[in-house]
Amino acid sequence: MELENKLKEGFKKFGLEINDKQVEQFMEYMDLLLEYNEKMNLTAITEKEDVIVKHFLDSVSVLTVVKFRKGIKVIDVGTGAGFPSIPLKIMLPEVEFTLVDSLKKRVGFLDVVIDKLGLEHIEAIHGRCEDLGRDEKLRGRFDIGVSRALARMEILGELSIPFIKKGGKFVALKGPKVHEELEKAKRGLKKLGCVNIEVKNIKLPFTEMTHKIAIIDKEHHTPYKYPRHPSKISKNPL
Repeated sequence: MELENKLKEGFKKFGLEINDKQVEQFMEYMDLLLEYNEKMNLTAITEKEDVIVKHFLDSVSVLTVVKFRKGIKVIDVGTGAGFPSIPLKIMLPEVEFTLVDSLKKRVGFLDVVIDKLGLEHIEAIHGRCEDLGRDEKLRGRFDIGVSRALARMEILGELSIPFIKKGGKFVALKGPKVHEELEKAKRGLKKLGCVNIEVKNIKLPFTEMTHKIAIIDKEHHTPYKYPRHPSKISKNPL
């Protein structure tokens, strides 16, 4: 009960509401995460209280700065063990989520989580962003893209933004160097169709830790030549 109360209190500190069913889903997700972590590398964070703060609350902090309308489509690029999208999905049952990861074992884990938690309107896809970003079923189909700590913005932008439709947003959960990253990526983001960039500061409950959320508006279609292969992106950022 102590863990459940900590989760509820964290949501309260963010000004967010959570019901009993959602609390149960978070607890089951944590159990699955720690169970499967013994078989594969999912997270270095294994203390349950730390999972609540550094994974769950960190992920849902997006809800304090971005509005998710009913029925929109969200893509999570390089989702790993499901962050931030599984916590967001628990809180947003009427929003459609697509989770992308390049490791088949992790996608298998996500399928188990989706099934055990009874989540609907969500799928996990195995594949590389540079390939999936050219798939007409996925390219330019999403209202919001989210990603957490996947890569520096020069790389992350090119891998993620082609999935987002004109008029959509890309939301990146980043560390303290986000402004430096955005300055280097600014020209490339413009080439990808993005112009307006806003950065929000988030303080994690129960800690002195802060992180940044970059909110990037996509105002134009991404040229079809993007995304390039990651090796080309790394050697020659936009």
